[in-house]
Amino acid sequence: MKSLVIYPSILKGSVQIPSSKSIGHREIICSGLAKGISIVDNISISKDIEATLKGLENFGAKITKIPSKFVGRCAFSIQGTGGKINLKNNIIDCKESGSTLRFLIPLGISSNKIIFTGSGKLVERPLDPYFKIFDEKNIDYKTFNDKINLPLEISGTLKSGNYSIVGNISSQFISGLLFALPLCDGDSYIEITTPLESASYIDLTLNTLKKYGIEILNKNHKKYIIKGNQKYKNINSCVEGDFSQGAFWLVAGAFSEIKSCGLDISSAQGDKKILEILKNMNVNLKISENEIISSKSETKGTIIDGSDCPDIIPILTVLASVSKGTTQIINSQRLRYKECDRLLAIATELNKLGADIKELSDGLIINGKKSLKGGEVYCWNDHRIAMSLAIASLKCEDRLILRGTECVEKSYPNFWEDFKSLGGKIEEI
Repeated sequence: MKSLVIYPSILKGSVQIPSSKSIGHREIICSGLAKGISIVDNISISKDIEATLKGLENFGAKITKIPSKFVGRCAFSIQGTGGKINLKNNIIDCKESGSTLRFLIPLGISSNKIIFTGSGKLVERPLDPYFKIFDEKNIDYKTFNDKINLPLEISGTLKSGNYSIVGNISSQFISGLLFALPLCDGDSYIEITTPLESASYIDLTLNTLKKYGIEILNKNHKKYIIKGNQKYKNINSCVEGDFSQGAFWLVAGAFSEIKSCGLDISSAQGDKKILEILKNMNVNLKISENEIISSKSETKGTIIDGSDCPDIIPILTVLASVSKGTTQIINSQRLRYKECDRLLAIATELNKLGADIKELSDGLIINGKKSLKGGEVYCWNDHRIAMSLAIASLKCEDRLILRGTECVEKSYPNFWEDFKSLGGKIEEI
């Protein structure tokens, strides 16, 4: 376990925001299913993205790293499978990536046996919506036990037809079906049986599918009508910046001044809601086409609905903990089933630093303080908890000792380098 000492400091300057991991997963999958060669540029490499790249290679895609047009980024030439899955290796290791696992499961179902594996909390994260479909469609599957879902062994054939699926556990299950069903012989329908959370992530999937030539009729996110026998087309594409990663620097800028570069204000990313929430919390924002400047602000509490932007709740909790008044996080039950129980984790660790946070079943109540104390805290093997606590150090009166900092490699391996480049003071223990 790696540990860092972070000293109170003021961050200031410009930072290039990593490309969207959510869109990166989707672009790689669509390219890998297309016929011909696609170029996907501006990829920020992380362990999650590496898992999806490897998964598509195991499905038969040929992926070559090529020079990127962007400094410090990667580009890939991807020769797709033409929609045919030709397993090179029937064991798909998804590491700790929920997106990789849930997106690739429907695509990997064929007459051949396939085994999905993973590590960390991923082995316990819910797969029940798929298990229900497997039971209904007579697809054979086997898990380790009732609590451990991986390794997951599947054999059978995914066929066109009518699919019913809940929308309140994870949108990733719906996206997984949206990737796979257009390749089936007949037409299909997906009906959402509960209120849909994270609809913006479905929009990202539908937008990416459309770019690659796949047409799906969206009936108000209650039903999706999918024609069969569709073909993914090859294209050249560039991935936009990630608002969920930009959120850390947008919040940090509220304590000083930081320019966050590479964020598309016309993006469909649900985490773009960070801008609206920060405005509600009285953060000074200067927004232009491809950069956002956040500057020193007297912030205030507000009500934050996390149902469509769960990934930015931990860093917003940090901001709320040092904002005037009370902030309430609502509709955020799903944060308990991420890489860790994020509601418990962020409340526990910030309270160690002197914050005043109370847990609710589906959210948090945060009474703001002028500053935090400092102390020793843990990352819970969760990249977003680690980065949130790093930003919390900026409002600490004393040094912060952070345990388990290597977990940022899951999504943002260069986080600590960017932190230091803006003036952060770090020592490795």
